[in-house]
Amino acid sequence: MGLFTPQGYRNLLGSVENTERAIKYVKDMFQENLSAQLALLRVTAPMVVMKGTGVNDELSGVERPVTFPIKDLSDSRAEVVHSLAKWERLKLAEMGTDPGRGIYTDMNALRPDEELDNIHSIYVDQWDWEKVIEKRQRNIEFLKQTVRRIYESIKVTENKVYVEFPQIKPQLPEEILFIHSEQLRVMYPDLTPKERENEIVRQYKAVFVIGIGHSLGDGRPHDVRAADYDDWSSPNEDGYYGLNGDILLWNPVLQSAFEISSMGIRVSPESLKNQLEIKGEQDKTALPFHKTLLEGRLPYTIGGGIGQSRLCMYLLRKAHIGEIQSSIWPREMRKECARAGIELM
Repeated sequence: MGLFTPQGYRNLLGSVENTERAIKYVKDMFQENLSAQLALLRVTAPMVVMKGTGVNDELSGVERPVTFPIKDLSDSRAEVVHSLAKWERLKLAEMGTDPGRGIYTDMNALRPDEELDNIHSIYVDQWDWEKVIEKRQRNIEFLKQTVRRIYESIKVTENKVYVEFPQIKPQLPEEILFIHSEQLRVMYPDLTPKERENEIVRQYKAVFVIGIGHSLGDGRPHDVRAADYDDWSSPNEDGYYGLNGDILLWNPVLQSAFEISSMGIRVSPESLKNQLEIKGEQDKTALPFHKTLLEGRLPYTIGGGIGQSRLCMYLLRKAHIGEIQSSIWPREMRKECARAGIELM
């Protein structure tokens, strides 16, 4: 049980009722800001997709999706989504969305293979978003520009929370730091990737780590990424690989780096082919989604996921994601949380 219980922890909002009010406030405020910053339209999204289409996100490739047969489809099997990165790209093509505009969804997923702790639950809720871009915008500067807009949305929401709940004081810095995972490796060669994140985020409080998925100078990636949504293999203008990354904030309650978003410029037909070869997954080229992309029938896009419970947890200074969402937890974890003053939903 990977549970961390902060010493002297208390609910700054005073009650579960006030927490529920604050959760709604954060979610309403943030999605309004995000939509305005990135020109996104909210759309209705599926919770399930058909197995064998290549539409579901395979995450790191080892997580098992929840699957079930559908009676009226001759027991063909469907999967509960892991995320909607690829579905949204198909949706944008179907809608004929112009460059500069995009969509976002309330994405609800089940990930039964998660290791449960303060920040991981089998239930995942996030804002998945995807935006059409021009081919010429597939560069590191455009990625950074988009990250700054998302960070501004988080900062505005934090300030609004302070006005509504003055006991929760703003702490985010004015600017977010950009650093490539290879630079982090060189700075902290004796640390693991997670330890490197802790060191840099402890110092700068808000960091975007670029380039996650491609092998670094030591032959290992900073973290694993699937081959078919983010572009992590293309060289960028900074002399490194990757057009993707993670937004990390310093969490004062957990005293650690805290991932709020994973995002990136999405694969082109060329980078998809390259990444499938690197992963040894060339057989996926026959799947409907991959075939459509390789034939150039999908728009160029940028997109990502922003954790809803994660963002609320951070902005409301909560110690456990179960204080934001209702999920399933081990009995011993519930007991330990109760002893530490952590009220799970």
